[in-house]
Amino acid sequence: MPKQASSRKTAASSAGEVFITRQVHFNSAHRLHNPRQSAAWNRQKYGPCNEVHGHNYVLEVTVRGRPDPVTGYVIDLGRLKDVMNRAVADKCDHRSLNGGVDFLRGVIPSTENLVIAFWRQLAPHIKAPATLHNVRLYETPRNFAEYFGP
Repeated sequence: MPKQASSRKTAASSAGEVFITRQVHFNSAHRLHNPRQSAAWNRQKYGPCNEVHGHNYVLEVTVRGRPDPVTGYVIDLGRLKDVMNRAVADKCDHRSLNGGVDFLRGVIPSTENLVIAFWRQLAPHIKAPATLHNVRLYETPRNFAEYFGP
């Protein structure tokens, strides 16, 4: 029996990469505004989003790797949740993304720019054997951006 169990572990870990995703939620306000452009340009380009408004964001982070033969994990999802909260969600929750978050200062907080900034915050915390695969941010249930890294 132990020999069969050992074979199964090896077969599972050599079967290829697995992609695993975790979600966290946070609520933030932002205003789409480019300070290098005129007020008229900003109103024309961003419309109602040029005013301060809020979103119930959903952040999804996907990591990839081969499951550990002992734990069966690519990454412990509890640890991934902690990293996502510490690196991003806790810093952004109930704050203005225009100047209220240190790592977003000077960034126009479009969903596209946010996923890039969030990747940069998360990447240093994802350790081998897991690899950061992508970051997806839902601004609304129908609007989201996804980033696969540099």
